[in-house]
Amino acid sequence: MAALSEVSSNRSFGGYQKVFSHDSKELRCKMKFAVYLPPQVEDGKLPVIYWLSGLECTEQNFIMKSGVQRYASEHGIIIVAPDTSPRGCNIPGEDDSYDFGTGAGFYLDAIKEPWSENYRMFSYITKELPEVINSNFATVEESQSIMGHSMGGHGALICVLKNPGKYRSVSTFSAICNPSIGAWGQKAFSGYLGPAESASWADWDATELVKKYSGPPLEILLDQGKADPRLETDLFPENFVNACKESEIPVILHMRDGYDHSYYYIASFIEEHIKHHAKYLKA
Repeated sequence: MAALSEVSSNRSFGGYQKVFSHDSKELRCKMKFAVYLPPQVEDGKLPVIYWLSGLECTEQNFIMKSGVQRYASEHGIIIVAPDTSPRGCNIPGEDDSYDFGTGAGFYLDAIKEPWSENYRMFSYITKELPEVINSNFATVEESQSIMGHSMGGHGALICVLKNPGKYRSVSTFSAICNPSIGAWGQKAFSGYLGPAESASWADWDATELVKKYSGPPLEILLDQGKADPRLETDLFPENFVNACKESEIPVILHMRDGYDHSYYYIASFIEEHIKHHAKYLKA
């Protein structure tokens, strides 16, 4: 297991908001992740929520803007927020646009060269990172949940649907629910997976995956702002909800009047989401 290097540590709501770096075997680069350790960690092992951020983000956005530390401290839950992509891999074109390459790993395992060597965020999030967290912090290994925003909402959904039973619960804000038909998703899938005719697209599209989900019972919580400018071009939560209903999988969709795609929106409802996850993590 690669050694961790502490990048920063700040006291917050009785616990510590920390950032670490380590050498990732999956991504073949140095990665950073943030971890909030609530005060209850001094008394024993705690459950974990993984947060996946959206396009252009790093490990910093969620921990600085959401206010999650207050609620993680109240409920005694560790929060882990990784970076959104490999960085500094020297791949031609990786820094050319905000929605592909650096900061836009899309939480899948790329199969198209030259991205396939480094851009393996799905395996990093579902395999390597939990091993790092469970080896270095006081966690209850079988008690973990996942949530995310936008591209990270897409990531949270596919992590759950492709790993039945691995997570206790899942929730999203402004998730890219049907990436095969949206501008953001089509650009990412074309670059990382190949042409649209490829069967691999359906393997990474939450709306397609939920149609064949056959794992343990799962209640999915989606949160969406009605004033989100990307709602009709990239997100498509209704498509996912309809697929859930056809597959008889419980799903909740909160449509929030006047809220957009920003962290002002996330901060407004993050407490509800932490309470939702706490219900399952401590059952």
